[in-house]
Amino acid sequence: MIPRTPKSPAAFAAPRSAVAIALSLLAGACQSSSTSTSPPAEKTAAAPTAAAASASAAAPTAQYKVGMILVGPYNDKGWNQAHYDGIRAVLGKMPDVSFEYVDKVNPADRPNVKGSQVADDLISRGAKLVVYNSDDYKDDALETARKHPQVTVLHVSGDYAWKDGKNHKPQPNLGNIMGRIETAKHISGCAAALGTETGKIGYLGPLVNDETRRLVTAAYLGARYCWEKYQKKKPEELTFKVAWIGFWFNIPGVTLDPTKVADDFYSSGFDVLLTGLDTPEAALQAKKASGAGKKVKYVHYDHKAGCDLAPDICLGVAYYNWAPLYRDAIEKARAGKYASEFVWEGPDFRDLNGDASVVGFLPGNALGERKAQLGAFVLTLANGLDLWKGPLKFQDGTDFLKDGETATPQQIWYLPQLVQGITGPSK
Repeated sequence: MIPRTPKSPAAFAAPRSAVAIALSLLAGACQSSSTSTSPPAEKTAAAPTAAAASASAAAPTAQYKVGMILVGPYNDKGWNQAHYDGIRAVLGKMPDVSFEYVDKVNPADRPNVKGSQVADDLISRGAKLVVYNSDDYKDDALETARKHPQVTVLHVSGDYAWKDGKNHKPQPNLGNIMGRIETAKHISGCAAALGTETGKIGYLGPLVNDETRRLVTAAYLGARYCWEKYQKKKPEELTFKVAWIGFWFNIPGVTLDPTKVADDFYSSGFDVLLTGLDTPEAALQAKKASGAGKKVKYVHYDHKAGCDLAPDICLGVAYYNWAPLYRDAIEKARAGKYASEFVWEGPDFRDLNGDASVVGFLPGNALGERKAQLGAFVLTLANGLDLWKGPLKFQDGTDFLKDGETATPQQIWYLPQLVQGITGPSK
């Protein structure tokens, strides 16, 4: 399957006007989008087994059960909470579907537990669809799909179901979903470039792989464009640095401490910090630094409520809305019509922060008057601006894209290096 592309005004018979799209973006700014971090009322804590831990119980009369395996805490205000909130929103409208989840399935929190073991446990309790929410689970997901051919297995961020990808492993009951957050990362980078006063932008990175390289690069390309277009400055006057901690969130003794890495950015002249972590250290340390008198700002990632952490210094949040993808997969699987597919869904520019858009961007208060410039940039993207266009070189000086060449989906997905202009290692 060809990855789905961002929905732009030109793709529809009755598109919104440019003004309407801008209002759609700007109207969502600064609105509280918090969701409760308390477990649902029906959640019960079962004693952990060798394969799993506590799970949220569901109505005993439900005919179809969905199980979810989360790499981190379900209420992390980031990646995992976005998945939890997304599937809860869908299942809240499906009374005949029950739900169980197991969170913190990672080597630090559960050192002797594999994702496939957790899936076996969920399936033994009736799960007919199992969701793995991290790239780290790609082999667990394949193992589960092969072991349980009657169960639909949905793996987030992997590519085994991509027929045109490098790692295609045909398995009828295994599918991949991912939001094309690269577009929202362009917007994040633009917001950072509009918000910086020092010209020094930091990026708090997790581990290094194809996905994180393309997201850092996407943010840089957006920052560079807006630095030149709206700040009227030269690219070489912009510092854009990434520091990797080694995992999606802090594991004491294993990763670098993201709190310290964020502090190091803020204390060394970087006044804007973007994050690619599952957790909110960039926001929390920005709030601390701001309280100490530093003029700093941040751009959040993953969860729609990211600006709520420190509204006055938030430039915005690039986030996932997983509900549409989960709704589609559950409806197909429940009807017995699910077939292996690779879905890489882009934003719906008709309503960037609407319920149908898989990725979005909410501007923050710290943009101030520059919010209009960000809106103009979003309109440019909606009207076809492609920042994955040459000339672009990799950090080692080799060509990524020659002059006028546009990147293919495969070139973006499997990005082997960061591009020139970014400081920090590619591996």
